Amino acid sequence: MSELNDIQSLLQIMARLRDPQAGCPWDLQQDFASIAPYTVEEAYEVADAIDRNDLADLKDELGDLLLQVVFHAQMASEQGAFDFGDVVAAISSKMIRRHPHVFADTRAEDADAVLANWDEIKRAERAAKGEQDDSALAGISRGLPEWQRAIKLQKRAARTGFDWSDPAPVIAKLREELDEVQAEFDAAAGGADNPERLQEELGDVLFVCANLARHARVDVGTALRLANLKFERRFRAMEALAGAQGNCMSALDLQQQEALWQAVKQQEKAGAA
Repeated sequence: MSELNDIQSLLQIMARLRDPQAGCPWDLQQDFASIAPYTVEEAYEVADAIDRNDLADLKDELGDLLLQVVFHAQMASEQGAFDFGDVVAAISSKMIRRHPHVFADTRAEDADAVLANWDEIKRAERAAKGEQDDSALAGISRGLPEWQRAIKLQKRAARTGFDWSDPAPVIAKLREELDEVQAEFDAAAGGADNPERLQEELGDVLFVCANLARHARVDVGTALRLANLKFERRFRAMEALAGAQGNCMSALDLQQQEALWQAVKQQEKAGAA
């Protein structure tokens, strides 16, 4: 086997794991659909390592993500569809084709011009494949996490001029959508429960929240990950504080739990001072 820092070594390891006679039973049972969730999970773990600025962990997580590419390529190779070399060739060709301002004589003065060129090239690629969708929203994958797809839809629409100029009207729209959610809860309390309508209104709130994050130049995924981490940190601190008092969280009522939450927040403020 070649040196471990050579990509051929990883390809050989993956091929051995998938060997019908001497391979790993678990790896042999997998297919594209069963591995896809792991691929998504590993991408999020890469993002988490970046959020934590943990470069040692980032190295490991990038390796895990690379393994996902190798795994899919190995399964495709077994079917005679393509192999890892074809994957590398395809992305290399795409990068050269979509960066004519670097590899050809097209000019792009700034990042916005690069994005405009990129979209035009993608549109030409879709046309070459026979796709007839001329919408500004064409080509946005339906396989994306929905919050990410919302941002892409909003960005594409904004390039046509369909966008608010600053955050103020977005905040106003968010208040409007929250009022509509409240109206649905009020209707349900009055006996006119409509779950589908409530789902729709909550979806509108989330869509506007994504739009507000876009105007604030805040990545929605990063913001939500940080919020999750903060909640987890504070809740674990609440559990520890309750335990120090001889209690467990489930034995406390909501008012007592809220008092612990506020105590933890005060501890954080004191520690940051």
